Amino acid sequence: MLFLTFLIACGAAAATGLIFKPDSWYDELVKPPFTPPRWVFPVAWSLLYILIAWAAARLAVLPGTGFVLALWSAQIALNTLWTPVFFGARKPDWALGVIAALWVVVAVMAIAAFWHDLLAGMVFLAYLGWLSFATVLNLHIWQENRDSEAA
Repeated sequence: MLFLTFLIACGAAAATGLIFKPDSWYDELVKPPFTPPRWVFPVAWSLLYILIAWAAARLAVLPGTGFVLALWSAQIALNTLWTPVFFGARKPDWALGVIAALWVVVAVMAIAAFWHDLLAGMVFLAYLGWLSFATVLNLHIWQENRDSEAA
């Protein structure tokens, strides 16, 4: 039941991707050559959402994990915010601020999780790896488009 609760929160974050889909605005942006094809993002995020919900459920049954779970709540809120800011408001610069804050929260969360559960910490470290890539991608998109009409 705990897993399902955390998965529902992840589902809310994922739903923003269904509401604020990449469109012609995104297609017109200058993107770095290492930008993956569109299909990679929902696949990667679906897997990550399942894993971070599972990791949170593992932590939720352990004593003394309130701080890690509070960070988990903060990261899912920031995660949910990024898509409407980037694709909805079309603000790659603001989205960069959101994802940078998300990165910091997940980094602290991963470190804190390792104190309680090695597997949860490893999952959050993988999440941090993906966020690192996404942050660099967001940064490049903002840098390459900040003077254009597209951004």
